Amino acid sequence: MRPRLFLRTAEFLWQEGHTAHETREEALDETHMIHRLYADALRDLLAIPVIMGEKTEAERFPGAEKTLTVEAMVQDKKAIQAGTSHYLGQNFAKAQNITFVDRENQEQYVHTTSWGVSTRLVGTLIMAHSDDDGLVLPPRVAPQQIVIVPITPKEETREAIIEACQALATRLREQKYGGESLRVLVDQRDLGGGVKKWEWVKKGVPLRIEIGPRDLEERKVCLQRRDEQAHQKSFLEKDEFLRDVVELLDSVHQSLLKRARDFRDAHIAPCEDLSNFEKHWHEANDNPGWLITPWAGSREEEEELSKRLKITIRCLPLDQQDEPEAPCFLTGTPTRSRAIWGRSY
Repeated sequence: MRPRLFLRTAEFLWQEGHTAHETREEALDETHMIHRLYADALRDLLAIPVIMGEKTEAERFPGAEKTLTVEAMVQDKKAIQAGTSHYLGQNFAKAQNITFVDRENQEQYVHTTSWGVSTRLVGTLIMAHSDDDGLVLPPRVAPQQIVIVPITPKEETREAIIEACQALATRLREQKYGGESLRVLVDQRDLGGGVKKWEWVKKGVPLRIEIGPRDLEERKVCLQRRDEQAHQKSFLEKDEFLRDVVELLDSVHQSLLKRARDFRDAHIAPCEDLSNFEKHWHEANDNPGWLITPWAGSREEEEELSKRLKITIRCLPLDQQDEPEAPCFLTGTPTRSRAIWGRSY
């Protein structure tokens, strides 16, 4: 695979874990717990919705008995495997001779798990939210959540405006969001307001505040949200902004999450026959979106379709209890199982 910045590189930075357990049930509980943790982290920190599912035998981590995945769709409609959690059974324990003495004083092989995410999440974040103007960062992970830009067209009002900006920043830093003090920067550089504005747009800062002579006089702030168009502004009373700032940041997060979820859901289509399935992937558009199909095929049949159409089963979604029985789109065998197919990085 050729290198792709933040997605596939020669050296990965991993958050990775390995655990050993007495029983299969304990190891599976750990595997599912980490799977949920990854899904929650992507949703609650990165504002990225994911589909939680299990990999098929063909896509499973080599040597694992079960691989759970969180799959994200980015704006070119390709899939990114954003994190995985594996139940390895006793396979690796036997290979590495990892044992323990059980309650009956008998030596047994442990049941192991492995799980991890990597700097691929940086690429996923960029490709899920950003636009033609640059980065768009969810508030909980933005290095600066709020940037205040003093607008000082006249020297005689410059000092008063900068003092007002610093005072506002101090009051903002007294508030907490996600359990931490707000991260606020006052940009006092001697540059034009437009230059500074577009720098922070490109860097994806969630909230930008401008205070100029009229705002100072009227005790207002000019607010611009990164999840909205760059030219869109609103004017708030300063006290109103201070009262509502945490809700505003959370609104930005929810807006990004909803936009990403709506985009993903609009580009997942059901498919129940082979003819339409093949037609979908042969469309002129290189990435026509994902398909969800009834699936009861073999590993060999899956691998043949994957190779021929340059697609993979991204996962078998976990939440399938209420799916009606339907014929597999390839074999015709009745099944309640569904598979999500897509092109990926």
